[in-house]
Amino acid sequence: MTGIVTPFPLRAPLQIGFERAELTRILDLYGRMVAAGHWRDYAIQLGRDAAIFAAFRRSAERPEIRVEKRPALRNRQGMWALVNEAGAVLKRGHELGPVLAPVERRLLKLVED
Repeated sequence: MTGIVTPFPLRAPLQIGFERAELTRILDLYGRMVAAGHWRDYAIQLGRDAAIFAAFRRSAERPEIRVEKRPALRNRQGMWALVNEAGAVLKRGHELGPVLAPVERRLLKLVED
């Protein structure tokens, strides 16, 4: 046999998920918002196109914010998005930290009051 290399077929993942460091960062912010008395519940949705973390003031309402990870947008606008209760994108980016910055600034205002 000669040196013929057959490429491994690339498949799209069946489910998008959060890496441990990403989830740790999101849950840290969630915990601080719970301690400030602002959020009470959360939900995680893992699908074919996106992984979504939703934070709720009350569990019966729509989520106040959603942190969405969409790897298909990695090379365009960035795979991270912060979405408000009405569905408007507040911030989009290539890294998680700057996308969470508006919520962290609001947390500082909640703590100072």
